[in-house]
Amino acid sequence: MITGQLLRDAFISGANNIGNHRRAVDALNVFPVPDGDTGTNMSMSASNAKRELTRLGDEEPVSRVADVCAAALLRGARGNSGVILSLLFRGFSKGLKGQTAADAEHLVLALEEGVKSAYKAVMKPTEGTILTVARRAAEQARAALTKEMSTMQLWQVVLDAGNEALAQTPEQLPVLKKAGVVDAGGQGLMFIFEGMGVVFAGKQPVDIAQERAAAAADSESIHPDRNAAGEYEGEITFTYCTEFIVLKKDDCGDPQTLRAYLETIGDCVVVVDDEEIIKTHVHTDNPGNALQKALEFGMLTNMKIENMREQYENQKKKIVQPVSSQGFQYAVVDPSREYGFVAVAAGAGVQQLFSDLGVDHVVSGGQTMNPSTDDILSAVHATPAKTVFVLPNNKNIIMAAEQAAKLADRKMVVLQTRTVPQGLAAMLAFDADANAAANQIAMQKAFDRVGTGQVTFAARDSDFDGYKIKEGELLALENGKLSFIEHDLTRAVVKLSRSLLRKDSSFVTLLYGEGVSQEAANAVYEAVSAKLPEDVEVALINGGQPVYYFMISVE
Repeated sequence: MITGQLLRDAFISGANNIGNHRRAVDALNVFPVPDGDTGTNMSMSASNAKRELTRLGDEEPVSRVADVCAAALLRGARGNSGVILSLLFRGFSKGLKGQTAADAEHLVLALEEGVKSAYKAVMKPTEGTILTVARRAAEQARAALTKEMSTMQLWQVVLDAGNEALAQTPEQLPVLKKAGVVDAGGQGLMFIFEGMGVVFAGKQPVDIAQERAAAAADSESIHPDRNAAGEYEGEITFTYCTEFIVLKKDDCGDPQTLRAYLETIGDCVVVVDDEEIIKTHVHTDNPGNALQKALEFGMLTNMKIENMREQYENQKKKIVQPVSSQGFQYAVVDPSREYGFVAVAAGAGVQQLFSDLGVDHVVSGGQTMNPSTDDILSAVHATPAKTVFVLPNNKNIIMAAEQAAKLADRKMVVLQTRTVPQGLAAMLAFDADANAAANQIAMQKAFDRVGTGQVTFAARDSDFDGYKIKEGELLALENGKLSFIEHDLTRAVVKLSRSLLRKDSSFVTLLYGEGVSQEAANAVYEAVSAKLPEDVEVALINGGQPVYYFMISVE
């Protein structure tokens, strides 16, 4: 059972938790755009409730604690998110009315009443926001409730369902998906719920002094160095965010008539009242008209009017774009762009080839410098497409790419290209008019048909696959396997090219590396051209790749 003391401490813990994470939530602020700072507004609203709760003794019933919290939240609510938060807890207090202590069933009822109050007060509820997160948490709690369930078990269901709903918000609101973030209000609510859960689990309340540690954790999960409001300007229909409290006069009439009027001069209208006040929020081009109408209901206090267009311009100046170790900057997904490409390659010439074929970002790496999962992920996140195809071009990089796919915030398709020639063939097979699945199949078939030869050198003496190898000897690799050992570069390339040739082969590309001069490369090209059938076209390209003197592509 939850006593009044436990509920009080839980609310205080939730207020501290949102306070610790307010900057991270501010950075997610996208919708409504930009209505102040969501994290700061929710934190300040919760802090007002915290101040009142700390004055309560340990013997208060849960109903009294919930009432004090709801009233203080309403009076201290800032911004649209703060008002909706107050509505959720106002309903919460209704659900606990008359209760000395609360069990799991009481908590479910309180959550349901909170959702009902919030949806009722918002004229046009938008799914994919804090409302959705709260509703899904309440629905799942109701579905999971059993007579034997403890309050701690019930609250874990609330946390799991809420976080699941939060993760889905970008799929419900295009503005969130384009910015690459979850709903700020929903995230703020989950921080409050998580803070409450700490106390329900029998632990000490979250301490406000944990701010630095929380900020460090945020940097790993929510990207507080990004500013979603600055990165993406949603449609700002009205200029002024207008908030105020009406101190009700005795014969003020129905506050819903005030809301009806505000709907005619603006949007994002929230009007909620109790026995003494009317808390009001509206976006409008005529804040004076809103205030004048409100005077019919009583005296005004706590007035705040902010220019949202000015806020947006200021936010843009504060954007800090994270830059990866390879120089990639994060880019939000452009809903109008279906496909993007990332390739791993070394050598200026090879990298230019991939760029010429439409690759957005080339990660520097290859045989002797395998890029990390984070390097690949950063390149993917710098590619503003719905689906990003990744070409590892080395068997030792495929696993890192596949791990990156689990962390990506957009669809990522890893094509298991094991060599640069395979990667180039895959890009040539791409069809912009085909869907992702069809392209994946076509590109895989294309690189499977490519024969790859590589001529490199032995770095040390060794016994390998039946060969006794001496340091400095030339090694010829055919499709990744050691084919033979040579001492003359021209003979090695000619022999390997002929070995790779099939009856239907018509094109051979020779990519020479950084250790080969133009004169030596031309000599090899002439020798290969002379030894291959006349109907096979041979091309010579300066790849500039390290490690491999020559890479050979046969198609």
